[in-house]
Amino acid sequence: MGNAGGMDKNGLGEKTFTAQTLAEALEGGARAEIWTGSWQETFALGRQLGESSRPGQVYALVGDLGVGKTVFTQGFASGLGIAGPVNSPTFTILQTYEDGRLPFYHFDVYRIQDVEEMDEIGYEDCFYGEGVCLVEWGNLIQEILPENSICVTIEKDLERGFDDRRILVGREPKGF
Repeated sequence: MGNAGGMDKNGLGEKTFTAQTLAEALEGGARAEIWTGSWQETFALGRQLGESSRPGQVYALVGDLGVGKTVFTQGFASGLGIAGPVNSPTFTILQTYEDGRLPFYHFDVYRIQDVEEMDEIGYEDCFYGEGVCLVEWGNLIQEILPENSICVTIEKDLERGFDDRRILVGREPKGF
């Protein structure tokens, strides 16, 4: 994985990014491996991606239960200028926020039984509209994600520490 313009954080090959350099790296098709050591750092990375998001972008968020997807999403929403509470729409599947700089469509597809259920929700209006989408458990509906979706995979690394997360961000090939 290339560092795509990131700065060496601690001499161990770990990279830090500004919102601009991360956005430029993703536009160029690069993948980034980013380590966070606290919920605050995971939130900050989400915020950076939210700040750099543009209309029509779809982010597929992947990771086991309890790895920090909700914290990342809250940071992402903060980067869009959404001030209110943001929680996973586990039972409603979709939550729309329109008080930020772009409409934000937050999906949690964990409970989707069949990808055709997404048609009932009207996902195409969100995926191909003027807002930005973040889809938790995006790997469960990968066949309907747009080709240019950005995959964000969050993994715990208990060998490094309880709060350490390895976060992979990229477009290739849908990141799954």
